[in-house]
Amino acid sequence: MAFSINVNASALSALRNLNATSTDLEATQTRINTGLKISSAKDNAAVFSIAQKLRGDLRGLNAVQQSLDRGISTVDVALAAATSISDLLIEMKEKAVAAADQGLDTTSRTALSQDFAALRDQITSIVENAEFNGTNLIDGGTDAIVAITNADATQTLTVAHQQITLSSSNIPITSSQTISTQTSASAAVTDIADAIDNMNSVLTKFGSGSTSLDQSKNFTGKLADVIEVGIGNLVDADLAKESANLQALQVKQQLGIQALSIANQSPQSILSLFQ
Repeated sequence: MAFSINVNASALSALRNLNATSTDLEATQTRINTGLKISSAKDNAAVFSIAQKLRGDLRGLNAVQQSLDRGISTVDVALAAATSISDLLIEMKEKAVAAADQGLDTTSRTALSQDFAALRDQITSIVENAEFNGTNLIDGGTDAIVAITNADATQTLTVAHQQITLSSSNIPITSSQTISTQTSASAAVTDIADAIDNMNSVLTKFGSGSTSLDQSKNFTGKLADVIEVGIGNLVDADLAKESANLQALQVKQQLGIQALSIANQSPQSILSLFQ
């Protein structure tokens, strides 16, 4: 063993080891603070890149869920309105059939006609109020629901507009139609029967559309959960393991400081050679 006061190899080695321990300790503390074992491309460029791609997909799926939620709400409003109109048509048919009775007196037919008109006008009121977020699927317009179903917005699900206003092809009842006479009542019975059949078709389309949107939303939610778990598997730190590492590194750092202190005292032994 050579004795030198110019170069203290032991101290240099102890310092190098202490610096390495401090670096590991800093990395462990960062993982504990952030909860991430890979928080930047510097930690692991390939894995960080994959995680960032998955995070982008996850954000895209959040937008998909919002689109589907709007679509579901809009279709559900239209479905509720269409159901109410179907119920009104059934009541109107009852009034029209009763008014078509040739033996009915004028007073009774007039009362039935008034009830018929009130029910008829409710259809218009329901249609006008069946709007959600600026979209009405049953009025005289052409609004339709087009919801995105994937994170790249390249796939969509459409629920078409179904016009069920008075005098439309689905509701062949005019805004002035009455059952004030036996003849007009008989004609109304035919028109209402057609309208009920058409409404059943409309309800089927809206019901199927709502179910499809719900299914897409459920799938999107499950897919988002899987991706989120996948991201966690890639970049999340095992805090139990990191806690154990922290304790070990803190002890190692303290020992390193003591070792460096001992190494720094080694040159003092040279003085004893000259005594």
